[in-house]
Amino acid sequence: MSRDKSHEIFTRAQTLMPGGVNSPARAFGGVGGEPIVFQRGEGAYLFDVDGNRYIDYVGSWGPMILGHCHPEVTAAIEAAVRKGTSFGAPTEAESTLAQLVIDAVPSVEKVRLVNSGTEATMSAIRLARGFTGRDKIIKFAGNYHGHADSLLVAAGSAAATLGVPNSPGVTAGTAADTIVLRYNDPAMLKAALDQCGEQIACVIAEPVVGNMGCVKSTRPFRAALRDLTEEHGALLIFDEVMTGFRVAYGGAQELFDIRPDLTTLGKVLGGGLPVGAYGGRADIMEHVMPAGKVYQAGTLSGNPLATAAGIATLTQLRQPGTYQRLQRLSSRLANGLADAAERTSVPHQLECVGAMLTLFFSDEPVTDWDVAAKCDTDRYAKFFWGMVERGVYLPCSQYEAMFVSLAHTEEDIDATIAAAAEVLAEL
Repeated sequence: MSRDKSHEIFTRAQTLMPGGVNSPARAFGGVGGEPIVFQRGEGAYLFDVDGNRYIDYVGSWGPMILGHCHPEVTAAIEAAVRKGTSFGAPTEAESTLAQLVIDAVPSVEKVRLVNSGTEATMSAIRLARGFTGRDKIIKFAGNYHGHADSLLVAAGSAAATLGVPNSPGVTAGTAADTIVLRYNDPAMLKAALDQCGEQIACVIAEPVVGNMGCVKSTRPFRAALRDLTEEHGALLIFDEVMTGFRVAYGGAQELFDIRPDLTTLGKVLGGGLPVGAYGGRADIMEHVMPAGKVYQAGTLSGNPLATAAGIATLTQLRQPGTYQRLQRLSSRLANGLADAAERTSVPHQLECVGAMLTLFFSDEPVTDWDVAAKCDTDRYAKFFWGMVERGVYLPCSQYEAMFVSLAHTEEDIDATIAAAAEVLAEL
C-alpha cells in the first residue's frame, strides 16, 4: 500500500505547522511513523491522497456517527451556507438545536452553545465557581476535558494532594486549584471531599472515558459522584463531549440513569462541524451573562453552519431503531475482536459501551489510568499498522476509543474482524 503522496504532503506540513499537524493526536506519536493524509470521506470509508480506501473507526474522533458526507447533513449545510456563513447575531436555528438538546439530555433545562468541547468544559467550570463561590475543582487521572489550563494537570502524590502542571505554560497557581484523583475510586473521592469539601466548586468526570481507551465508570463510583457532591455542596459536571448522543441519545446519563448538575457536549452535536455546548439546571445556567454575572461569549457561538449540521444529525438520530442498530453493530465488532484475540496468546481486554469500544493490550481489566498506563503500547502500534495495511483505520493510540457509525455494514464489521484475526495471529 503506497503512501508516497501522504509522505510528500506531511514533509511540507512540518515546515509550516508545529509537528506538521494542527492537533497532536494526529501526529501518530502513539504508533510511530507518519500520519496518513486524507482527501475525502464517504459513509464508513476514508480515502487518502494516494487513493487508498480504509474502513474508518475514528470518525473524526467521534462526531461522524452517521458516517461521512451523510446526504441529510450535507444538504443542510449547503442550504445554510447559501444564506450566510456567520452573523454574530441570534438565529432561529440556535433555538431549534437548543430545544433538541434539552429534549434529549435528561439533566439539561437550559443550554449555551459554544465552539468546542474545550470551551464547553472551561465555561462549565467557570460557571460552577461563580455559582458556588468556591475555587477548587476535582478531576480524575485519565479523563481528558480539553486543553484549558486548569485541566492540564497531573495527579499529586496522595488522595487529596493538589495537582501539578503537566504542560509548560500552565502556572503552578492555576494547577493549585485542581485536585486529581483516581478514576473509579469512591473511597478516594470521599477522602478528598471530607478533607476539603467546603472549597470544592465542582467535580468533573467522564461517565465513560474515551481518552485512556474506552473505560466505563462503575456503579459505586457513579453513586459516590452524585451523593458526595450533593452532600458537600459541590456541583457535579459530566463531560459528555464524547458520550453525548453516542452511547445513547441522551448520553451516558440516560444510559446510567444519573443526573449531573451540568453537562458538557460537543462532537456528535455538531455533525462534523465545530460546536460545543454546556447546560444543566436552570437556576445554575441563569448565572451566565447576560442573565447573570458569569462571563462567557463567542463570536461564532451558534454558527449557522454548525447549527444546521447539528440539527440534521440529531434529527436523524431520533429515528426509531437508530441506537438498537448501533448497538448491534458495535456488539458484533466487539465480540468478533474479542474472539479473534482469544484464539491467540495475546493478553487483551475488550470494553464496549454503546458505539464506543477499545481493544486493550493488557492482562488485567482497565478501570483507571494506573492500569491503562501498563498496556502494551508497542504491541498496539504493530496492531495499528497491520490493520492499516489491510485497509482498516483505527485510532493512532492505544488510549483512544474506536467509534462505530450507522454507515458501517455487517460486511464492514466482518472484514474488520477478519483483518484483526490475521494481525493478532502475527503478534
